[in-house]
Amino acid sequence: MWRYIVSGAVLAAAAITAIKAAKFVPEKKDYGKASEEKVDAKRAQENLSKAISIPTVSYPEKEKVDFSQFEKFHKFLEEAYPLIHKNLTKEVVNEASLIYCWKGTRSDLEPIALLSHQDVVPVSSGTEADWEHPPFEGVNDGEFIWGRGALDMKNHLIGVMEAVETLLEEGFVPERDVYLLFGQDEEVVASGNGGAKAIMETLKARGIHFDSIIDEGGAILPINIKGILENKELVGVGIAEKGYTDYEITVTAKGGHSSQPPKHSALGELAEVIEDLENHQFKAELLPFVRDLFSGLGRNCTYPARLVTCNIPLLQPVIKAVMKQIPPAACLVRTTTAVTMAEGSPAANVLPQKASVIVNFRQMPGVTVKDVENHIRKVCRNKDIEVKVLKAKEASKFSPTDSRAFKIIEELCMQDNSNSVVAPYLVMGGTDACYYEPICENIYRYSPYKVTVGLLRCTHATNERIPVDTIAPGVAFFKRYIRRASAE
Repeated sequence: MWRYIVSGAVLAAAAITAIKAAKFVPEKKDYGKASEEKVDAKRAQENLSKAISIPTVSYPEKEKVDFSQFEKFHKFLEEAYPLIHKNLTKEVVNEASLIYCWKGTRSDLEPIALLSHQDVVPVSSGTEADWEHPPFEGVNDGEFIWGRGALDMKNHLIGVMEAVETLLEEGFVPERDVYLLFGQDEEVVASGNGGAKAIMETLKARGIHFDSIIDEGGAILPINIKGILENKELVGVGIAEKGYTDYEITVTAKGGHSSQPPKHSALGELAEVIEDLENHQFKAELLPFVRDLFSGLGRNCTYPARLVTCNIPLLQPVIKAVMKQIPPAACLVRTTTAVTMAEGSPAANVLPQKASVIVNFRQMPGVTVKDVENHIRKVCRNKDIEVKVLKAKEASKFSPTDSRAFKIIEELCMQDNSNSVVAPYLVMGGTDACYYEPICENIYRYSPYKVTVGLLRCTHATNERIPVDTIAPGVAFFKRYIRRASAE
C-alpha cells in the first residue's frame, strides 16, 4: 500500500512541477518598438578614436598626473561638441572634473544626471609591444576601435556627448534639468576624496537633489546555451556596488639570526593568520537581486530547463552552496577575502621582527569597514595582531528596481530587443556613482554596449577594444533615455 502512496505522491509532484514549469515564463507585456533615432555613427566613431588618443591617465600620486592632457581633452570636447558648449553651462571643479548643466523647462522637477569619468588606467610598462594597435592611437580597423578607454569608459562618455549634441541639433528641450558629470580620477580614488565627491559636494551645497543617475556598470551580454537559454541578451543593470578595504595585518617577534630560529618566526605566525582568514570566509547570503537574476534567466530558459528553474526558491540552499565554490559566483553572495601582499625580513638570514600581510576585502552592501575589522579579530587565533586600515570605501546602498528610472531602462532595452533579459545585479568594482548617494536614491550602473565576456576581460588589459557596430546603438540608447527620463 505504501508503495502506491509514495508512487502517487511522486507522480503528483512531477505533474505539479510540469504545470508550474509551463507557467514559469516571462510576463507578457507589449513594450512596443524602439523609437527611430538619428545617430551620426561616423562622427561618434571618429570622436571616440580622438578621445582615446588623448592619454588622460590617472595615478594615485597626483604629482604624476599630466593635467595638460586633461586640458587637451576638455579642448577636444569643446571643438567636437559646439552646441553643448553653446547651450549648456560648464564648470571645472577639483582641477579637471566637469559639470555640464542643460536647463529644462520645469524647475519644479528634480533633474537627472548621466555620469562618466575622463581618466583611464596606465598601460603596464613593458607590455606596449603586446598591443595589436598602439594603446593611445584609437585605431579603427573597421571591426574594432582599439585603445585604452575604449571600454572603460570613453565609449560611455562619448556616447552621452553624442546623444546630447544630436538632441540639440534636433531642437529637443528637456523638461527636467539634465546634468553631465565627468570625474577625473575614478580609476584611482577609493577613499572618496576625488573629483566625483567634489562634484557631489558642489551640487549638494546648491540644494540639488537628483531624480535619478545613470553611470557605467552592466553591459549587454549575448547568451546562447543550446537547449537551455538560446539567443538571449542579458542586460545587467547595477543597483549597488561592493565596498573596498585594504587592511594591513602585522605580527611582531624578537627577530634575530636565522641560525637559531624559534618554533615560529613572525612569518610563521603570520601564516596562521592567513590560514585563519582564508578558512573562515564571510557568511554567504542570497540577496533579493540574486534571486531576481536567477528567476529572470530561469523564466527565459527552454521548457526542459524550466523544470528545474521554476523551483529556485526550494533550491536556494543548493544554489548558494554551489556559488560559494565558484569564485566569479561567490563574490555575488558574500564579502570576499583576498590576501594579496606580504612582507617580512629584508634578508634571507635574518628573522623578521615584524611581518605583515595586506588583505583586500570587497564588502557586500550592509557590511561595513568596521564589520570587516571585527571579523578579522574574531577569526584569527593570534589576538596580538595589529590591524590597520590602508584604504577604505564603504559599500553602496541598493537602489530600488521599481523606480521610474529603472523601469525606463528596462522598457528601452526590451523595446530594442524583445529577447532581452533585464536583471539587477551587484557591481564588483567601484564607480563614481556611489559618491552621489547623499543627493540621489535612484542610482543605476549600465553601459548600453553589446560585448562578449571575452571582450570585457580586455578592460584594463592589453588590446582593450570595442566593436565598431555597438557605438551607434549606444548613442541611440542615451538619446532615448534622455528623452524619457527628462520628462515628467
